[in-house]
This record gives sequence, structure tokens and C-alpha cells, in this order.
Amino acid sequence: MAVPMKNGGMKVSKVIYYVVLSGATTGVGAFFGSIVGGISQEIISICLAFAAGAMIYIVSGELTPESNKLYNGRMTAIGNLIGFIIGVFAMNI
Repeated sequence: MAVPMKNGGMKVSKVIYYVVLSGATTGVGAFFGSIVGGISQEIISICLAFAAGAMIYIVSGELTPESNKLYNGRMTAIGNLIGFIIGVFAMNI
């Protein structure tokens, strides 16, 4: 995350500040996740399902349009479908 900000012309001190801030929030989230995760297996499964849905949204909404621009279409959609199918079958193993 630091390289695009630096290449975009941001000052090094600001880049370091944002990277440290991002790392701190990750640590706080992990702390609360460990507290909530210790409650029950059902809560862990709900949190993991939410995280998986968020990742699918990010890939479908952000990354796929960018790769369509780069590769002109079909292989991006086929790759997403194959990855999704593999993910569904991997859950059943």
C-alpha cells in the first residue's frame, strides 16, 4: 500500500503515518476478533462468511472491471467462475 502512495507523490512521512495507522487498526481488529471468536464456533463461522462475502464483492466490483480493461473480457470472467467453483468444492473437502 505504501508504494502506490509514494509513486503518487505523497510525502514519505505521510506514507509512513498511513501505513502505521493501517497496521494499528489491523491489530485492534485481531484483538477484538480473538475475544469474539472465543465465544462460540457459530460466531466464528458467521464472521468468516461475512469476510468471504466482502472479498467476493471486492473482486467482482473492483478487480474484475480493471482486468477487463487490461485483457478485453472473457478470460477474466472465466477465471472468476473457475475460482469460485474451486472455492465451493474446497469447502466440502
